[in-house]
Amino acid sequence: MIKFGPAGNSQSFYAAGYKNTVQAAKFCKDLGLDCFEYPFGRGILMSEDKAIEIGQAFADEEVELSVHAPYFINFANPDDEAAQKSYGYVLNSAKFVKLFGSKRVVFHPAAQGKVSREEAVVKTEERLKILAEYIYLNGYEDLYFCPETMGKIAQIGTLEEVVRFCKIDKVFVPAVDFGHLNAREGGSLKTVDDYLCRLEYMISELGFERVKNFHVHFSKIMYGGKGEIKHLTFEDNQYGPEFQPLAIALKKLQLEPYIICESSGTQAEDALEMKQIYGSVDI
Repeated sequence: MIKFGPAGNSQSFYAAGYKNTVQAAKFCKDLGLDCFEYPFGRGILMSEDKAIEIGQAFADEEVELSVHAPYFINFANPDDEAAQKSYGYVLNSAKFVKLFGSKRVVFHPAAQGKVSREEAVVKTEERLKILAEYIYLNGYEDLYFCPETMGKIAQIGTLEEVVRFCKIDKVFVPAVDFGHLNAREGGSLKTVDDYLCRLEYMISELGFERVKNFHVHFSKIMYGGKGEIKHLTFEDNQYGPEFQPLAIALKKLQLEPYIICESSGTQAEDALEMKQIYGSVDI
């Protein structure tokens, strides 16, 4: 079943007097949301006991959890020691996903650096093959590891690159950030067909079952010549993208992804708006 929720806690969460993520489970459920992405972007600074407590709170409210791994990950880093740390960031995120009782780890694949694009992509691909081996060695093969499409031109993470990485092993499932795609492609997502062609491409390359419950990030994002500049809210009317065409495309293809809103501060309200839009579209 399709799910909608926020990335981290919104401004309204704190305005309502809530203080910690254990309370976010009830906050999301009361709003009518279905999922929540815990951000470990700045590093994993949580105790195992706290992770178990958070996981139980979300299980009690039947709100599904995912995790965003630290932003420091770069599988194209020319330094092998730095790359070794990237394996650790993903695997440690997986450990906490298990403690949460959840299934999904989202991660940024790499940055291009000073080498050619293809060289960086090949290096990332080689290291993701090694990551897959580590995943199986650590007994994490029942989880979904989601390389994300990225918003800046200098980052590795076009849709084609993410699909290429997901072909490595079934443990990899695409995390498609449509705001990122729109930003790096200069405002490319406008019509239902704009979304359909990208979704149909994923299905043709990975198969319907791999794509059916893929991971989605959605927000409006300001962009310039180098791609993403900053996340906006649904109040913005300049940059986009708009969610309704994606909702129609998802219904047409019978896809039921896990959709996380990354709006700047209004992620809970904008996630709810997406859920309402999805419920209202008729094909």
